[in-house]
Order: sequence, then C-alpha cells, then structure tokens
Amino acid sequence: MRLEEQKPNIAEEIQLIPAWSIVLAGLLFIGIQAAMHFYMWKQPHPTPPPFGIRVFWSTFSGAVIAAYTMMVGYVTNDARRRSMNVGLWTLIVIFMPGAIGLIVYFLLRQPTRTYCPRCTEHIRSSFNFCPRCKFQLAPVCTSCHHTVSITDSFCANCGNALVEQEATMESLQR
Repeated sequence: MRLEEQKPNIAEEIQLIPAWSIVLAGLLFIGIQAAMHFYMWKQPHPTPPPFGIRVFWSTFSGAVIAAYTMMVGYVTNDARRRSMNVGLWTLIVIFMPGAIGLIVYFLLRQPTRTYCPRCTEHIRSSFNFCPRCKFQLAPVCTSCHHTVSITDSFCANCGNALVEQEATMESLQR
C-alpha cells in the first residue's frame, strides 16, 4: 500500500481560504467601487469616460484586488498545511510586485504531508518508512531499497525478483 499524494480537489482548495480573507476582500471590493465612483470619476475632466468604461474599470480593479486578497489568505493556510514558514510566504506574496510572489510560492511549495497509518505521525508523502515507528509505507526492493510498485515482479533498478518479498511485505504490514 503506497501513500500517494492525492490530486487536489477544487472544492477542498477553496475551503482553505479563511473567512477573514473573504471578508477583507469584500470590503476592499466595495471600497474600491466607492472610491472610483464617488471620488475618481467626479474629478473635473474635460471629456469624462463613458459610464460603461467607468463601471468596467471599477469592477475590474475591485475584482483583481479582492481575488489577490483571497489568494493571500489561501497561501497562509496552504503554507501551514504543507509545514512551510507561514509568515515568510505571506510577506513574499504580499510585497513582491505583480503577483510574482504568488507564482514563486506555487513553484516552490512543498508537497502536502500525510499521516502514518500506524502511529499518526505527520510524514511526507515521499517517505517509504515512518521515521517514528518504522512502518513500511511503500513496497521497496529488498536488494537496493528503491521503491517498487506492488504489481512489479522485478525491481526496475537492480532486476531483483520481487515475488518472494510479497509474503514479507504482508507480514510487515500486520
């Protein structure tokens, strides 16, 4: 039984956005609408832009700022889930211009952690053995100790026959 990293489900990922981030995003959206409609467009212009253009730009600007605010909230919870430095990544995402910090975060983020089925230790999904209880999380070749698939008959790394190790694997799991 190999503990694979699960593919992200969009509904589960959206639930990582904290309530404070959603509320702040809504307030910023409304604030930008008010600022643009009541202050920016009320300045004396010789030829003010058409009403449709004003509505588009204020809505677009508000939506971009609101989405970015929710992404900052997502990063704070996602970094915590991946055992990364929450404060550092939040500051990087906020202060790097042009959403570069957000791109860097998604490129460098660690894989999600999982739990050992035996002792519930927090472990990386790439581990073959639990560092706390030595529970075998993935089948490995007895000769070279590389990870193998449970359906393999031979190790792809060293060619060792894996048939006799099936009984050993089952006894280790118990």
